[in-house]
Amino acid sequence: MEQLKMMLVDDEERFLSTTRKLLEKKGFEVQTASSGGEALEMLRTSPVHVVVLDVKMPGMDGVATLREIKRQFPMVEVIMLTGHATVESAIDGLKSGAVDYLMKPADIEEIIEKATQAFNRRTDIEEKIRVARMRGLMKTPREMLKHA
Repeated sequence: MEQLKMMLVDDEERFLSTTRKLLEKKGFEVQTASSGGEALEMLRTSPVHVVVLDVKMPGMDGVATLREIKRQFPMVEVIMLTGHATVESAIDGLKSGAVDYLMKPADIEEIIEKATQAFNRRTDIEEKIRVARMRGLMKTPREMLKHA
């Protein structure tokens, strides 16, 4: 089974470096980006399964970044990261395709739990797509007899 790859996107460098180190110690593959634009650029060359995305960032905010991630990379699961003042933005993010949200300061175990749930959701969706494609390729017994 494929290992969960995640990306942390936040303009707070200390959060990025500390959280990345903690997640890597737990065996996760983690990339970091300090802006929405940087995250989108990195996703083009180094795909991930789950993005933990801060709502409030200068320039392209989290909700705008989320919408662009979902447009360009629809299978990437996104978890919004929000402070108390931006709960409405997190809800807006959920409406725009985020799978969940976390309140700052986020506990490392909570990040892992939500990211794992998001990864499992993505894996389930990929399996359903594979099954649907196989069904499309396979013929029913009646169709096989018709061509025999």
